[in-house]
Amino acid sequence: MNSKLLQQVRILDPVSNIDQVADVLTIDGEIAAVEETVSQFPTKTDIQDCQGLILGPGLVDLYCHSGEPGFEERETIESLMQAATAGGFTRLAILPDTVPPVDNLAGLARLQNLGTNPSPFPILYYWGAITQGLQGQQMTELGELATTGIVGFADGLPLENLGLLRRVLEYLKPLNQPIALCCNNRKLAGNGVMRESYDSMRLGLPGVSAIAETAALASVLELVDAIGTSVHIMRVSTARSVELIQVAKSRGLPITASTTWMHLLLDSRCIDGQFPLNAEFFPYDPNFRLEPPLGSLDDRLALIQGLQEGVLDAIAIDHTPYTYEEKTVAFSEAPPGTIGLELVLPLLWQNLVETGDLSALELWRALSTAPSQCLGLTPAAILLRHGQAVAPQKSAEVTLFAPQETWTVEKQTLKSRSTNTPWLGKQILGACFIPFNGSQVSSA
Repeated sequence: MNSKLLQQVRILDPVSNIDQVADVLTIDGEIAAVEETVSQFPTKTDIQDCQGLILGPGLVDLYCHSGEPGFEERETIESLMQAATAGGFTRLAILPDTVPPVDNLAGLARLQNLGTNPSPFPILYYWGAITQGLQGQQMTELGELATTGIVGFADGLPLENLGLLRRVLEYLKPLNQPIALCCNNRKLAGNGVMRESYDSMRLGLPGVSAIAETAALASVLELVDAIGTSVHIMRVSTARSVELIQVAKSRGLPITASTTWMHLLLDSRCIDGQFPLNAEFFPYDPNFRLEPPLGSLDDRLALIQGLQEGVLDAIAIDHTPYTYEEKTVAFSEAPPGTIGLELVLPLLWQNLVETGDLSALELWRALSTAPSQCLGLTPAAILLRHGQAVAPQKSAEVTLFAPQETWTVEKQTLKSRSTNTPWLGKQILGACFIPFNGSQVSSA
């Protein structure tokens, strides 16, 4: 028998809407008791003082990128899982844009064979490609892929052929499989690399108008309204997009939506090194080159409000690794994307929860139970409420967070193979553990 007692840990459970301090006893990986004080426990129980620590359901990433197969120098499945564990993520959904892509049964089997994991967590899920070769011109064998245990369909790239998208939505409706769409009109976006504004002109960088996203989003919402297929909207980045989604939800359209952690945390002022965080950023840092680009301050505030009001359902990490050589180029030539699995909870906690922009439960919900629901999965929980009674959940799929633990973001401390993040070399507060996955727990 393997038992562990976490004493006086702060429990955040979005499923039961509970924020309280209690003892948590686990036996053989299952939660046996959650009480104000657990007084009876097996002999040889590992007892840990967890004052100042936070325990919540395991974090879930809606969509992330694996370098393997095709670009193992960026990230392997093994290093991706190690990064996820270090960031407190117990579930990952991997996008199909590998080389070759997951657009057929052989490609999916190849990726599944790479994803064997001796530890209970993270659990890997796989998005199947909507189009062959991710080119957006011809559907994959959707019905065939749907029988293989994929979590849903997504290209991770804009699907701009609206005629094809209409057929995809019609075909997928009876299959009851989630579909995730990224909204961006490439013709309107042009060769832009940052949000179109006075700052883009001042910095001499081609701008991307917000309407590149909102025009594409409006088209998707019209198709969903006509066809009725459930859709998840990925990478929402503009205030106007939040408005469009709010109206669509109020009309009962079957949609969910997510933004990425970088768009919640930062805005386009970062690109010239000006941003009110406790960090100094380098002007034109290519790690701020994202897709979609960082928005304005108004966009960022609208995204935060959208999460608070439930217009946006979840926060995605969109972990996108690149090698040093790929990313260390001129800003406009850099591939878009940044890593984030190991950084997201500490940085969002310190800069959104500690500042009062989001409550602790709101943040944890958006990073754990809400992404599970968007994927059509049963969310993990610590407590289950039945009427007025509250009982422990059985599975100990949880994350332990030490908000005051300090560490430095360096190649030696990161589990990811890539280091493309503007926080490289910087000290941050907050460290995550999966306490029943073999990782060590330290007290803050």
